[in-house]
Amino acid sequence: MIRVDAVWLATEPIDMCAGAETAPARVVKAFGAAHPHHAYLFANRRANRMKVLVHDGIGIWLCARRLNQGRFLWANASLGPRWR
Repeated sequence: MIRVDAVWLATEPIDMCAGAETAPARVVKAFGAAHPHHAYLFANRRANRMKVLVHDGIGIWLCARRLNQGRFLWANASLGPRWR
């Protein structure tokens, strides 16, 4: 089981083509660093796709979720570039 102590939500959209190299770079840009046992959530502009990065202390897990209908309820950028 992967332990998650904190979850961070990026309020600015991410390009869903971001993979195992680009997505962690976005974490560093938005949050300063990828901390062990923290999860970082990103959505695309339409909020129908989400990527989750989890640093497990050894490496980074990258998960993706796509909705066929509807969209995720997502915080807007007026809250700042990130939200915990």
